[in-house]
Amino acid sequence: MLKFTLKFLEFMINPNHNNIISKKWNPTLQELKNGVLESNTIALSKAITLIESDAAIHQEQAQQLLNECLKFKKDSVRIGITGIPGVGKSTFIESLGNYIIKLGKKVAVLAVDPSSSINKGSILGDKTRMQHLSKQPQAYIRPSAAGHSLGGVAKKTKESIILCEAAGYDVILIETVGVGQSETLVHSMVDFFLLLKISGSGDGLQGIKRGIIEMADGIAINKADGHNIKSSQLAQKEFERALHLYPVKESGWAPKVVTCSALQNQGIDKIWTLIYQYISTIKQNKFFEKNRIQQDEKWLHQIVQQQLHQEFYNCAEVNQLLPGIINQIHKGEITPFSAAELLMKLYKKRGN
Repeated sequence: MLKFTLKFLEFMINPNHNNIISKKWNPTLQELKNGVLESNTIALSKAITLIESDAAIHQEQAQQLLNECLKFKKDSVRIGITGIPGVGKSTFIESLGNYIIKLGKKVAVLAVDPSSSINKGSILGDKTRMQHLSKQPQAYIRPSAAGHSLGGVAKKTKESIILCEAAGYDVILIETVGVGQSETLVHSMVDFFLLLKISGSGDGLQGIKRGIIEMADGIAINKADGHNIKSSQLAQKEFERALHLYPVKESGWAPKVVTCSALQNQGIDKIWTLIYQYISTIKQNKFFEKNRIQQDEKWLHQIVQQQLHQEFYNCAEVNQLLPGIINQIHKGEITPFSAAELLMKLYKKRGN
């Protein structure tokens, strides 16, 4: 069942089967690399599936693939887009993506769906909400489950960005799960961070609070159409006043607030102009390069944390003792702190 689901997702993610369409295609690592570099969407989907796998043999192959693709990655613009559920992220991304394609650029969308804490499943429905964009030959849409990853993104989103850049995509749009003020991780892997808002949603005061608004390089008040135009303009002024309360960003950029209607394709050009101005500004003052270097450092620490976590729970000695320790915690015979210390000592002694 799992194998069928993966095959089905790979098929659904890319309707533009312009190169290899065989469902039974099982490429070698070299063929996978060549396919990615040739912008083959099937190869790119299989490559991302490979890096998302937790199997040890797949992780080793994924590292080889990433090391190769890093040599060929394109100079792209990475844009993170977040907002509360219902703000219209998918509609906005489709509208923005289509606009960017008309400018002669290739667009990749990495959409992250929240995972159920009960059955660990995700709907992965972003592609169905971007039907027009998904049919564009110059677009690629990849939905991924957030899983246990915090910060609004999937565990391997950063690695997926590298593969998309190697495949020649000019703009990478990252749609977060949109769960409020937990979007810190996506901010550490993009060049421009856009916060979507809507007027009259009751989250205006929440948005003005310190938190996610401090990370935003731009704020777009979406659904500014029909009866919402006036209230959207008022919300725009509120956020503009609020932004004056925050200190100047390290980038030297003063975040801007604009209104738009993704459904009516209105104001999308203003947002792209805003992004273009921001990228031009930070490239001129050298913050672009500095930010990318800082992000790579954070990526290193995240990888170390992930690998230590995985290695710890894959340790045979720890797995053998863990059920008994948990049982002792349930009975109140040991505190979680003491249990953790005991397990860590056992982990450090392994193999000695």
